[in-house]
Amino acid sequence: MAGSSHGHTPAAWTGVTISIIGFCIAGVFMVAADPLGFVAGLAVIPLGGLVGLGMRAAGLGGVKESDAAKQARVAAGRASLNRVAAAARGEEYSAPQSPSQPQVQQKPEPVAQTA
Repeated sequence: MAGSSHGHTPAAWTGVTISIIGFCIAGVFMVAADPLGFVAGLAVIPLGGLVGLGMRAAGLGGVKESDAAKQARVAAGRASLNRVAAAARGEEYSAPQSPSQPQVQQKPEPVAQTA
């Protein structure tokens, strides 16, 4: 999960915090046998979700990836797949000189040693 920004945003933290406060309010008033306070606490819980959605709509929901970063991530993924495919074929992979075509070299055959 470290590679993603799932939940690591101000919108997520704020929405969850408000919802937890709503659960706490409802819990306290449930133990105190006060139905009006309990319902008020229950009303705060979805409010946290709405605040989180509003903050996400305002741009606080995550860091937008730049085009250059996205292209670099895609290129790294392709290089990794090419390296795995070359290893599966028994070939040695070297990074491409041009971004369009990877270079694959045949591994040299082992030389039989005679005594």
